[in-house]
Amino acid sequence: MLSVNINKMAKLDSQVNEAYKRLRTNVQLCGDDVKTIVITSNIPNEGKSSVAFNFAASMAESGKKVVFMDCDLRKSVLIGRYKIKNAIKGLTHYLSGLNDFDEIVYETNLPNMHIVFSGPVPPNPAELLGSGKFKSLLGKLRNSYDYVILDTPPVGSVIDGIIVAQQCDGAIMVVSHAEVSVKMVQNTKAQLDKCDCKILGAVLNKVPMAGNSYYGKYYGKYYGKYYGKYYGKYYGKYYGKYDSNDE
Repeated sequence: MLSVNINKMAKLDSQVNEAYKRLRTNVQLCGDDVKTIVITSNIPNEGKSSVAFNFAASMAESGKKVVFMDCDLRKSVLIGRYKIKNAIKGLTHYLSGLNDFDEIVYETNLPNMHIVFSGPVPPNPAELLGSGKFKSLLGKLRNSYDYVILDTPPVGSVIDGIIVAQQCDGAIMVVSHAEVSVKMVQNTKAQLDKCDCKILGAVLNKVPMAGNSYYGKYYGKYYGKYYGKYYGKYYGKYYGKYDSNDE
């Protein structure tokens, strides 16, 4: 198998590392039939890709066999962010019929974690992600890995994330603190509901961590009042369980 080194992993502090462990545990408690998981957001720059990658790494750290798939075929940041130098082939090569899967999946220096990069920007990303070949690939990966974590473009920007979510077992929304409105998150949730994708929960990202008492007070009061009221059983039950501070 091809291999790459992840050369620039962010060092997580103890609070953030613990948050990923809680996220990991809560996802595992959703059941062993939840294996293909979409990570999406409302708008660009909410920290979605970092959350998705660190979540996949945390799953792999727990001993699960994980493949991380970069399905942001329009504007991937993965290779540049982690200083990966020798990754050439990606998902677009496979979906376009140019390469076999074993020519685009990479073993990493993180134990138990494989990665599929996005590849060059195609002229038809939505069509490739909605193809029977992509659906068939997800079916094969479900049988080969414990978890398949898919990073997709923001739902509020393009349709790609919804197309991928239709074919997966569940979705996690990344919501950036103080950068998106309740209405915007409602719209994202509504789109996921329409495609019958099970919403596993949400990650509240970029939260100011200037003291636990402030964080707990703000998080409990604001999100208990607004998100619990508007989002019903999924958000009322799960929202407060997931947090992260992705800079």
